[in-house]
Amino acid sequence: MDYTAMRQFADSWGLLFMVIVFVGVVLFAFRPGSKKSADEAARIPLKDD
Repeated sequence: MDYTAMRQFADSWGLLFMVIVFVGVVLFAFRPGSKKSADEAARIPLKDD
């Protein structure tokens, strides 16, 4: 595979894949019910063990 073919793939399907992954991560982070787990994770550094 030469540079031009890889560049064309990255400009089309690679970009589409990255956009889908980004949207998936955003939906995962803002899904209903995730506030509780996010608050628990935010408090981990403040816990006294």
